[in-house]
Amino acid sequence: MLNIVVFASGSGTNFQSIIDAAEDGQIKGQIRGLITNKNGIQSIDRAQKHNIDHVTITPTDFAGTSAFAEALLEQLEQWKTDLIVLAGYMIKVPAPVIQEYEGRILNIHPSLLPKYGGKGFYGHRVHQAVIDNDETESGCTVHLVTEIYDDGPILGQRKVPVYESDDASTLAARVLEQEHILFPEVIAKLANELNSKTNS
Repeated sequence: MLNIVVFASGSGTNFQSIIDAAEDGQIKGQIRGLITNKNGIQSIDRAQKHNIDHVTITPTDFAGTSAFAEALLEQLEQWKTDLIVLAGYMIKVPAPVIQEYEGRILNIHPSLLPKYGGKGFYGHRVHQAVIDNDETESGCTVHLVTEIYDDGPILGQRKVPVYESDDASTLAARVLEQEHILFPEVIAKLANELNSKTNS
């Protein structure tokens, strides 16, 4: 069975949607572990509730990026990781990890990439930019991770309307609803592709 490792930095609502999809069989794989960059977050609570292993690996605990990357790679190897899923992970994934798992790291971004992506565009900043630019629609995008922020091949998108009455919070909530649907769908599809390669 495919081993999936989730990276998260916050409340983990997308993490929960992935857990649910794996438990109900939508995703043909098991969540082998959770990697976070800080303690005391709700993502860890979710992992514990579902008996998923978790570790906290914080960049500032290491002398440099290479040592941080090495620690991540060691943990990923220990869990025999096949697929990495970034679910609200607020740290840039080091290049050695991206190179080792090329084509097997997914991220979800709260806009219709390539619009409102790249360094500095995260969380409510994205939604506020959409509103400030009088966009009539927004949405979310799942893409493969490369060494450039939000620049990897797009695997799926879902759109939502932007209303004149919206603020960043109301738009964020509408987009998040779609994230919870889209992310498991794309993970399931990629998991099927990886499983078929393994079995062929």
